Amino acid sequence: MATQTGATKKMAADMLDALLDAITGELMKGGSVTLTGFGTFRISNRAARMGVNPATGERIKIKASKAAVFKAGKKLKEAVN
Repeated sequence: MATQTGATKKMAADMLDALLDAITGELMKGGSVTLTGFGTFRISNRAARMGVNPATGERIKIKASKAAVFKAGKKLKEAVN
């Protein structure tokens, strides 16, 4: 980022940290963040479910949780294909 923008490495790191903090803050509030052409970050609710401990074979209950998910945008998909 620093090379492409002409900023110092410290400034680039600060800008990246600010962006990540903004995305994290919005997700914590339950919102979503869209970076046009790149993709969308959102929260997905995972239901409680039964799992298996691979070491013992014992069935265990996995609690419900939230997970951050990313869906690639059209431009990103095209760029990598």
